[in-house]
Amino acid sequence: MKPLLPALLLALPLPALAATPDTALVMAYNIDAISTFDPAQVAEVVTDEILTNTCDALVDFDPGDEANFIPSLAERWDVAEDGQTITFHLKEGLVFPDGTPATARDLIWSMHRVLSLGYGNAAQLTDFGFTAENMAERITAPDDRTVILSLDRPYPVNLVMGSIGANRVSFLLNRAEIEPNAQGEDMGNAWLGARTACVGPYTLARWNSGESVMLEASERYAGPAPALPRILIRHVAEPGTQRLMLQHGDVDIARNLNPDDLVAVAEMDGLRVDTALKPSMFYMAMNLSQKPFDDPKVRLAMRYLIDYQGLGDTVMNGIGVPRASFVQLGAYGALDEEAGQPFNLDIEKARALLAEAGYPEGFTVSLILGSHAYADPIAQTIQEAAAKVGVTFQIERMANSQLFAKTRAREFQAAMLGFKTSVPDAHGMASRHVANPDNGAGAGLGQYPSWRSAYHDPAMNARVEDALFERDPATRTEMYHQLQRDVMQDGPQAYIMQTMESAALSDAVTEWTWNGFRTYYDLAAK
Repeated sequence: MKPLLPALLLALPLPALAATPDTALVMAYNIDAISTFDPAQVAEVVTDEILTNTCDALVDFDPGDEANFIPSLAERWDVAEDGQTITFHLKEGLVFPDGTPATARDLIWSMHRVLSLGYGNAAQLTDFGFTAENMAERITAPDDRTVILSLDRPYPVNLVMGSIGANRVSFLLNRAEIEPNAQGEDMGNAWLGARTACVGPYTLARWNSGESVMLEASERYAGPAPALPRILIRHVAEPGTQRLMLQHGDVDIARNLNPDDLVAVAEMDGLRVDTALKPSMFYMAMNLSQKPFDDPKVRLAMRYLIDYQGLGDTVMNGIGVPRASFVQLGAYGALDEEAGQPFNLDIEKARALLAEAGYPEGFTVSLILGSHAYADPIAQTIQEAAAKVGVTFQIERMANSQLFAKTRAREFQAAMLGFKTSVPDAHGMASRHVANPDNGAGAGLGQYPSWRSAYHDPAMNARVEDALFERDPATRTEMYHQLQRDVMQDGPQAYIMQTMESAALSDAVTEWTWNGFRTYYDLAAK
């Protein structure tokens, strides 16, 4: 595997860097959440961003309109009249980076692999009736360029496209390269922990955990060649350090600046800020398997301890939109901005609710959070408001990877988390934040925020499914509206904002393309 940039560039300490190569895009980014590059297991937003630039899926989100899907591995697709069969016709000439021809049979093996391994991403397929038991009959390849998905019910086609077609579960993996490197029954999971083997515009050339990720354009890629042949992502956790690196020309893009830094950078010559509203919610998760959060009145009280207006004007300015609904703005079925944020900071209301729940003197709980720049000031603001009603939040800070491990194992009382959906439809969030197919402690449904919080309501599960299959658009929209109103009253999460991702860029970067669902490294230019 040849290096992407001169070895000296990677070895130098940060202050020694003076300029970025013309042939490479260099980013400062907090990437401490990366733990694997196996598409069957990846869940973190940053790893997903990198993977979707190294591996193509069946279809892709249109860069100019995220509600539309465009060809990717598939050049076209057909939907049967009954809505239960989707046939994808793959492009001719697909080749893996090692020169091996890539076929539809490799693709269905890749999809079967997701189900066989059974990690959280399998839910993208099981949500549509696919299982390890029926996959051989339901996900098929009659020839080298055709993939057929046979659905058990007529799901909305755009949901299938977003959840499966444009998702990492339909990445085309190199079976001939992966299988010889399998360890026991892991189907290459350990081997893919630090490498990629798929069809896409870039390959993962190197990952130094906690330091950097390097991508190099794939020489055998059948699609348009990336504008820049190399991508270097340097792990920089501190926003202030990212800003200094950008100002000094050490990086082209800083990805995690705080609001004050973004305002300052926007006024500097040669630098600019670009922003995209993401289908991602930041929230305080509460574990219902432990007191006091098993009481809905306590959970409602937490919402009245959030100063949405104050946070929106300060900490969240430029990085998020205050929002208490679990459905992101822009999604089908979402409440509008006003209806989706009906709460105001109300200390007396919170105090009364806690008294009704049997906690007139408050309580003490732990609140864990990761290394996102905005997590700490938001947590501190809530901590200060909570103290006024006798509630003590003991804040514990940790790396994002540790945060995710704890919350996915239900080892927390309260936690500051983010969640990004894969589809511009209310079902994307409802299917993970409200529905919970199995609340058993051993179910291990770490990809479901509802499961992490031990929230399980069979009636809510039924309402989510009913809304999914409602054929009348007006009725379906109202079903989602009411679901959001109800969850804001007694759901397991206190939603705080819908995140906006802001990137500070050097004017040397002439093209930077992203939307709510994708960041397109291959379209970046200098």
